[in-house]
Amino acid sequence: MILQFKNLFTYLFIFIPLFLITGPALPDIIITIAVIFSLFYLIFLNKYKTILKINLIKITVIFWMSLIFISLFSYNKNNSFQDAFIFIRFLLIPITCYFIFFRDMKIFQKSLFIILIIVILVCIDTFYQFLNYKSETGFGEDLLGFKSNWYGRLTGPFRNELIPGSFISKFGLLGYAILISLKKIKDNILIQAIYLSLILFVCYISGERMSFAVFALALFILLIFLKKHRKSIALSIIFGASFIIITIYLHPFYNDFEILESTEFHQGQTIEKFYSCNNKVEETCSKIINVQPSFLKIIQNFKTSAYGEIYLLSFKMFLNNPITGIGINNFNYVCNNFDNYKNMMLNYNCASHPHNIYIQWITEGGLIVFTFFVLYLFYLLNFILNNNGSRENKIISLVIILIMFWPIMSTGSLIKNWYGVITFFIIGLCMSLSKFRNSHLN
Repeated sequence: MILQFKNLFTYLFIFIPLFLITGPALPDIIITIAVIFSLFYLIFLNKYKTILKINLIKITVIFWMSLIFISLFSYNKNNSFQDAFIFIRFLLIPITCYFIFFRDMKIFQKSLFIILIIVILVCIDTFYQFLNYKSETGFGEDLLGFKSNWYGRLTGPFRNELIPGSFISKFGLLGYAILISLKKIKDNILIQAIYLSLILFVCYISGERMSFAVFALALFILLIFLKKHRKSIALSIIFGASFIIITIYLHPFYNDFEILESTEFHQGQTIEKFYSCNNKVEETCSKIINVQPSFLKIIQNFKTSAYGEIYLLSFKMFLNNPITGIGINNFNYVCNNFDNYKNMMLNYNCASHPHNIYIQWITEGGLIVFTFFVLYLFYLLNFILNNNGSRENKIISLVIILIMFWPIMSTGSLIKNWYGVITFFIIGLCMSLSKFRNSHLN
């Protein structure tokens, strides 16, 4: 019976990337039940003692205990204790992936195949939506009928304007790992280059600037360290850059407007969109729209931008609570309930979280949690680096971890369902990838 449950949860884990497209609820339910089963499974086989001797597992437990400990000093203890306690479900995802569900090479290979297919389908769906554009109304429906409520942003199959680029930039290199390991196409430079360039291109048109930036960074790092695959990576950069330049030149989204005002504030760029009138095609109509501010404008006036105000508020909270922080998932609560903090948000409402992983841990968990989180990342990288897999697989795994935890970028909250599941599930995949050699994945 226990083996039957193991097989069931294994196949459910294989389809986690697909479940993530449906929203946060289904993948969170699956991983919660699966990790509970995993604990009983490890106890039943008496393997937990061996696993607990591994440094990465030790720091995982200590990191989780630090979340519980600082909750004693939090502003809203109920919020902090609750979210700190159930955070263990995320921390157990990599452990269950590596030691239980993806131990078998053939199972892991199936997982990578599914990721490859899903990434390609998400790219195609998002690109279709990009082509389905009208100047008056913005991007239309994707292949599933989803439409963005935010002018100028794409949803793809997610029904959310902030996900397609993030999803493919995180999972994309795992698909590349299977491409370069398959006998039939491992030497096919063109297929590999088209795949990587497609991801780079869709990241750009999605409007998710950080997803595009970190994936571009990943390609340049791989270009340096993956010597055997430099041709396909270099070609992907050339293809991707060419697609982007041609699209900027030809697609009306980038050419059918005039900038009226540009500020650093959220939706702070005011533009006038021009289009043919419905009844009189020969005449030109227009409408005023507010869109994202330009990146340069944000940098020039960072202090008064949305991110600037959030980060400055976070820093103030940290200075007032340097050791234990304000409490896990307490950022919004403290901002809204204490005037000395709320008054710092001059141009915006209080955010739900600090929008940066590192800033969130040091603000909500203080130096105690932040220190153990950094140690967790250190031992994670060390675990991957010293694993038994091929050099290519370890490099890809390390690069994926690097772009997921790149410090200078806006991020979601690891405490929240969707972002927590995708982050720690990919950590588990990277750990598993680093133990296989390319010859094993053929």
